[in-house]
Amino acid sequence: MDEHARRAAVTHRSTQVGAETAIDAYRTGIEVEQKTGKTDVVTAADRRAQRRVIDVIQESFPDETIVGEEEDAHKTVPAEGPAWVIDPIDGTNNYVREIDHWATAVAAVVDGEPVAAAIHAPALADTYGSGPEPPTRNGDQIRVNTVSDPGRATVVPTVWWGQDRRTEYARACEGVVTRFGDLRRFGSAQLALALVASGSIEAAITNVETNPWDTVAGVHLIRQAGGRVTDLDGARWQHDSRGIVASNGELHDQVLTAATEIDGPERAWHLPCPDEQLLSVDARECSVGSDTSGLDVSVDLLRSPETRDVGLISSPTKSTYSWTGQAWWRSSKLRNWDHPWPAPILLIDSRLRGDQCHGD
Repeated sequence: MDEHARRAAVTHRSTQVGAETAIDAYRTGIEVEQKTGKTDVVTAADRRAQRRVIDVIQESFPDETIVGEEEDAHKTVPAEGPAWVIDPIDGTNNYVREIDHWATAVAAVVDGEPVAAAIHAPALADTYGSGPEPPTRNGDQIRVNTVSDPGRATVVPTVWWGQDRRTEYARACEGVVTRFGDLRRFGSAQLALALVASGSIEAAITNVETNPWDTVAGVHLIRQAGGRVTDLDGARWQHDSRGIVASNGELHDQVLTAATEIDGPERAWHLPCPDEQLLSVDARECSVGSDTSGLDVSVDLLRSPETRDVGLISSPTKSTYSWTGQAWWRSSKLRNWDHPWPAPILLIDSRLRGDQCHGD
């Protein structure tokens, strides 16, 4: 057995043990705790299942990095060397609501790239797995489907948008239902990705910053099954990419377009950082056409992740909006922005062509 096949065997065995631990407490009225929000929950079963998964992995690979959702596991995938990425219960909200769509997921990575993965959904009696060989479901080989007609496609808006990002969630749903045949939400990103790999659905998308334990295993399955997974720019998806666009490959361009529109018409401007800064926007240069009467441009200044100033520039006249102080980068609002340090950020959000606006 070669090294990758050995790792594949451990992903399979560890997901089985973790899922068995989780299902023992399923539908038993287990106590639910909140983590960062009302829909971000955890149970003792999550923690027990993660410990059991780690035990199995460390029997064979005692010194390798464990990346996991719960407790004190690492939270980022190392760029070099081997590591394991685990989610003891992906879909805990379903689990605590006694809905069967949840799974234990484990991926083995080397130098940041997955080499083996397994996803076990015990309440559904489905086990997905892949190492260097083609992926399987319950022992039968699977492959993405060949649907190329958007009208026949089912697309999943996956992961989750917090309460402060429900406009993006709405845009994601609108983008799916106006372009494709149907929409599903399963409440488990790993299962949604596994269903793309098996050909049951055509695609899954989000613009949200994903966690590796929610995605890496499913991404490996899709790629091994002949599908395509990219970031929002169409580049090869990596564990630290923002968002995810996963498809059967046939519909990837259309799916990518829907995913990139989730962010909306906002545009980011990086400006100098003095205590006082004056910004001018010529609304006439932002318009779709020459007639800008009745159109407005909203100016949204992020002072911190919690505080923002909002101003309104009425076109077609040239107006000025000024502020005092600094703003902080907020990754959830900006695309293609990779400077996590204090900087004033201007978002122009309108029905206009924001990419043609000019800030001074």
